[in-house]
Amino acid sequence: MFSKILIANRGEIALRILRAARELGLKTVAVYSESDRNSLHTMLADEKYCIGPAKASESYLNIPNLLSVAEITKSDAIHPGYGFLAENPRFAEICETSGITFIGPPASIIRLMGDKNRARQEMAKAKLPVIPGSERVIEEISEAKKVAQKIGYPVIIKAAAGGGGKGMRIARSPQHLEEQFPIAQNEAKSAFGDPSLYIEKYLANARHIEIQVVGDKKGNVIVFGERECSVQRKYQKVIEETPSPFVDERLRKKMMSAVEDAAKYIGYESLGTFEFLVDENKKFYFMEANTRVQVEHPITEIVYGIDLVKAQIRAASGEKVTFPFELEMRGHAIECRINAEDPATFAPSPGRIDFLVLPGGEGIRVDSAAYGGWQIPPDYDSLVAKIIAYAPNRQLAIKKMQTALEMTTIVGVKTNIPLHLSILSNTDFIRGDYNTQFLEKFLQKNGEPK
Repeated sequence: MFSKILIANRGEIALRILRAARELGLKTVAVYSESDRNSLHTMLADEKYCIGPAKASESYLNIPNLLSVAEITKSDAIHPGYGFLAENPRFAEICETSGITFIGPPASIIRLMGDKNRARQEMAKAKLPVIPGSERVIEEISEAKKVAQKIGYPVIIKAAAGGGGKGMRIARSPQHLEEQFPIAQNEAKSAFGDPSLYIEKYLANARHIEIQVVGDKKGNVIVFGERECSVQRKYQKVIEETPSPFVDERLRKKMMSAVEDAAKYIGYESLGTFEFLVDENKKFYFMEANTRVQVEHPITEIVYGIDLVKAQIRAASGEKVTFPFELEMRGHAIECRINAEDPATFAPSPGRIDFLVLPGGEGIRVDSAAYGGWQIPPDYDSLVAKIIAYAPNRQLAIKKMQTALEMTTIVGVKTNIPLHLSILSNTDFIRGDYNTQFLEKFLQKNGEPK
């Protein structure tokens, strides 16, 4: 096991990693940008070091500065969290050559899954169903039209080098494809430095379902039940829950078995999430795999009674990942992402939190780095807190989440809590009758949350 871990991230995920490391008896090193000087993770870590200005490229993405701190502090491992350098194969390689363990998959796996088109090809070889689409990167609109005509409209254009909704556009006709293709190229180049695109059949009314895995260096892979992530805006998740109200036991077992086979086929190590679209007939299709801890990992932890981040650290240290009890999903968990943003326009709302009351009580978990008096910087994502509600069944979990949100008080910045409350009281959501188009239609029909 390691003796000291450098946490190459900020905010709630930095605190989450710090807590897991401390429970394992490990020392922690926090790094921070100038705008994060007063962040909670800097106050609670054993050591802290400033690594640059607020701009991420000069701080959290500054590999030489991160490695210098690791060397100075004699850290034997680096945990990248999510975002920033978490899925950067070059960073993983540099850590390895520097004698520092990267707490994540090997660079070869990160590179494979980061190339969305190549990942699709490998998953098809592993007999994982993939959405019909281009077999290679598309560079010209003429080639894009040929592929679209073959698989049928509508199609979705995706950046080959990234995710998170960047470089993604839906085209419903040849003319629409001509308009959207260059826009997607520009977005992909701006976000990832690579304009490469690929094209898939667009599945309307599909559910976004993901399967969590953890693999160790001994070839063992453990697969967990699904998370439902269909409530999303512009491909950004808003609410997640587990188990899915749509997935039955037969489909769950089929997806878990397929993911286990695929993960073993590529020799997957560390935490990872295989993401799928599932159509109305419960046919599932691989989209991508995220080679890191997910924002929504707490809901899986709660229904299984486990700690995924500690499992990830143990796997990176070379230990066999096991749990001292039979893994079984129990109850229902829902996560709401509370962002500092205008609930009507979704514009970021950075600023000072003048007063803060977060919910608590039985069945409520809050992952947050916020506190009264904290200045939310405009330089990074607007996540303030993740509120997780757990109950014996879905109906009770929804009620518990509604109460938790109503008791949450954040003064000084706007948040999307009104939007969450509106969604949780929606009849279709309560019935579990929703898909990836739900939020878009909900906003068109309901307008600004009250």
